[in-house]
Amino acid sequence: MNRSSVSLPTPSTATGTTPAGAVAPVVRDHGSVLGPLGLFTVLLGAALPLIDFFIVNVALPTIDRDLAAGPALLELVVAGYGLSYAVLLVLGGRLGDMFGRRRLFLAGMAAFGLTSLACGLAPTAGTLVGARVAQGAAAALMLPQVLATIHASTTGPRRARALSLYGATAGLSMVVGQILGGVLVAADLAGTGWRAIFLVNVPVALAGLVLAFRSVPETRSQRPAPVDVPGTLLLALSLVTLLAPLTEGRAAGWPVWTWVSLAAFPVVAYVFLRVERRADRRGRTPLVPPSLFALVSVRRGLALIVPFSIGFGGFMFVIAVALQQGLGMGTVAAGVALVPMAVAFFGASLAGPRLIRRYGSLVVTAGAVLQAVGVALLVLTVRGGWPAIGTAELLPGIALAGLGQGLQLPVIIRIVLSDVPSERAGVGSGVLVTTQQSALALGVATLGSLFLTLASSVGMRDALAVTLLVQLGAVVLTALLSLRLPRAIG
Repeated sequence: MNRSSVSLPTPSTATGTTPAGAVAPVVRDHGSVLGPLGLFTVLLGAALPLIDFFIVNVALPTIDRDLAAGPALLELVVAGYGLSYAVLLVLGGRLGDMFGRRRLFLAGMAAFGLTSLACGLAPTAGTLVGARVAQGAAAALMLPQVLATIHASTTGPRRARALSLYGATAGLSMVVGQILGGVLVAADLAGTGWRAIFLVNVPVALAGLVLAFRSVPETRSQRPAPVDVPGTLLLALSLVTLLAPLTEGRAAGWPVWTWVSLAAFPVVAYVFLRVERRADRRGRTPLVPPSLFALVSVRRGLALIVPFSIGFGGFMFVIAVALQQGLGMGTVAAGVALVPMAVAFFGASLAGPRLIRRYGSLVVTAGAVLQAVGVALLVLTVRGGWPAIGTAELLPGIALAGLGQGLQLPVIIRIVLSDVPSERAGVGSGVLVTTQQSALALGVATLGSLFLTLASSVGMRDALAVTLLVQLGAVVLTALLSLRLPRAIG
């Protein structure tokens, strides 16, 4: 970041402090520099939770047929994972600061493998929902340690490159998850059907554990703050009162509890903010330190993450339904249709660091413009060619949208974390991934509900076109917000 444009808090508020007011340093074990194998390992840990958020999209019809789940339980298969994941992410980051990020990464990876096995063996829809909630909690334990470890064990160009690769991994995982889900369901490995989308995680998690033992350094704060119990409970309640009714409301027929919950959300969120500010004023360390938002890079970067992730999450859910139910594509064909997006995203992510050195934050603006053109092309394709649309017709819009997304997400992540002190890496990472995950879940809930509601009244074509236009609005908002970013990025 351009340091002159960033308003840095004083050390006593920007970092953890000792009783005497000295900055609490980061403790690193011997050989704590994150090498290539260690970076690969933590990026593997970042990929698994994001892949599993999207991998179920294409498998839902098969799960419904096999377990007689019904719409409400199917929603919970997705929402249960997303809710527990989003609610516990900041706490997972704080625990990593306290007990060691490598230790929490290993525990999260092991728990993720075990809960994936439970999902794959679930005999009933209710059991699957419970296993998915536990899987989301395991992901929340593991994922914040990835960015925190990168932040605490790298510096300079090495950190910039690692953060760019993290951004590439995050975006690519969300697209690959949907592609992989289609391939695994269609392959029906050893007669496992949809269960393979969860069982495949088990050997991957085992490999990740072995690699992490060998290559991931331990880092933690020397004097970490204790867990902020009131803040943790209030943040969890805030997210649940917002996300639970939005994800379950349509399938449940919008009962009274959904409206009561939505009405309670602003009240609970306000109480959470008041409690956190009071704790900060009294010299305690709140779960989400208000001083963190005094950093311009954090504040403006998170403002970009929200519309970007709402659009991304909603698009991936809606396109999976539209391709299979609207255009009659099989799971593999629906996955193949998204390959150009994955390829374009990955290529843009790799080119990002060089472009940033030359153009700075304008890369984000350019990416938003490209994404907007891609989404607009998809709208025109849907309106003009439905239902005679195949992979070739979708390719230009899909590829341009992926290219634009790949220029945005890695840069935004790098901006958010650029000024966060290393001793608060866990908290900063937790706040970032909580914002991203909550916005992804919000996108699935809102754009997904809009699409499914319209599809039953005006038809699949018009429903998809309207939903894409709403996403286009989110892209335009991202482009406008990107103009507020400082030009130089550190």
